[in-house]
Amino acid sequence: MEAVHDSPPPYATEGIDEKKEDISQVEQNLKPGLEESDAFGNEEFAEIKYKTLKWWQCGLLMICESVSLGVLSLPAAVATLGFVPAIILIVGLGILATYTGYNIGLFRERYPHIQNLADAGEILMGPFGRELFGLGQFLFCIFVMGSHLLTFRVMMNTITDHGTCSIVFSVVGMVISMVLSIPRTMKGMTWISFASFLSIFSAVMITMIGVGVEKHPGRIIEATVDTTLYTAFTAVSNIVFAYCAHVAFFGLIAEMEQPKDFKKSLFMLQTFEISLYVTAACVIYYYVGKDVQSPALSSAGPLLKKVAYGIAIPTIVGAGVVNGHIGLKYIYFRTCSKSGLIHSRSRRSVLVWIALGLACWLVAWIIAEAIPVFSDLNSLISALFASWFSYGLSGIYWLHLNYGQWFASPRKIALTVLNAGIAVFGLVLCVLGLYASGTAIHNDANSNSFTCANTDS
Repeated sequence: MEAVHDSPPPYATEGIDEKKEDISQVEQNLKPGLEESDAFGNEEFAEIKYKTLKWWQCGLLMICESVSLGVLSLPAAVATLGFVPAIILIVGLGILATYTGYNIGLFRERYPHIQNLADAGEILMGPFGRELFGLGQFLFCIFVMGSHLLTFRVMMNTITDHGTCSIVFSVVGMVISMVLSIPRTMKGMTWISFASFLSIFSAVMITMIGVGVEKHPGRIIEATVDTTLYTAFTAVSNIVFAYCAHVAFFGLIAEMEQPKDFKKSLFMLQTFEISLYVTAACVIYYYVGKDVQSPALSSAGPLLKKVAYGIAIPTIVGAGVVNGHIGLKYIYFRTCSKSGLIHSRSRRSVLVWIALGLACWLVAWIIAEAIPVFSDLNSLISALFASWFSYGLSGIYWLHLNYGQWFASPRKIALTVLNAGIAVFGLVLCVLGLYASGTAIHNDANSNSFTCANTDS
């Protein structure tokens, strides 16, 4: 096992001068007692092996987690902000998310023992940081699971024309998701992510075709929109939510056969999602106008929106399961790390996994019923978590890696300003996003909690 003072891998020190004194300065940032060991250790004789992901499988899981619901709120965000500022934000935040994801790869390569955000928090802030970051990652996953259950309810109300109590639909979604969460490794989630990938792409294509052939009399398209701060920032938060996959990056890298290939997975994700986001947001808003709905699938005609929602079922369920798996694994590792159950197939290990999964999905269901408006819930998730996990913390990771070298060269000064700005940007997204989402939840007329009524239409 390598000691903490050994030289870091080359990829981890990109942007750090190659001089020995520079590397020594970075090494001083390591906390005492932390070892540069692999997150899962030696799995040669383990019953459950976690390090099994190819780079393309990792990319599919990232697409599944990020693209699934994020794309569905973008046309409504364009309607709120106007064509020009919305497209600038979608592209700009996407490019910035690529850079922040790259920083996460650098940080994890420097500290290969990282398996989740809690490990990263311990490096930055000690035991307090471990608990804070771990709790944040877990709550993020729970809230996203709730968003998927809420979308499942919207989908069932749409397909069945509100065939029964809305609460029944969300309970059914919870049970299905719980059953699909039984596999314990990310490789077991790969087939779910592939089905999710195909379904969201197909559903968005059908919606774009549907809104294109259907007439929308009186549609209004605006380059810019005069709106209030909270309304505008709710839309901005929904765009940020579309780039929320970063919370899973540490865990996914930890389960890759070759963690150095993470850059391929990252660029696979970002190329696909930026292209899809811009295309879907532009086309759907152009043909529907300012009355476009959120989720966007509801903007298709009466028949086509049912078809689109039906095709989207794998991503509505599957992407929620992938996010749930990330949060569940964090709790499972915290519970069983010292008991030897992590790599075991024993009955006890299976029962513990299932019990924790049931508890997580139950909490997610409560959140879905308590905040039953799709865009409002996504905006809250974005403000609380994505603002930091996808943006703000990445700047802090870079500053930590390069501590003592911030002003060593003109290039370093520029990167220091950039990453400090990213950290401040995350803070602004969090503060204004909380104000906007809180105001929206308070003012929304359809936000009736725990009701059998169809509040999704």
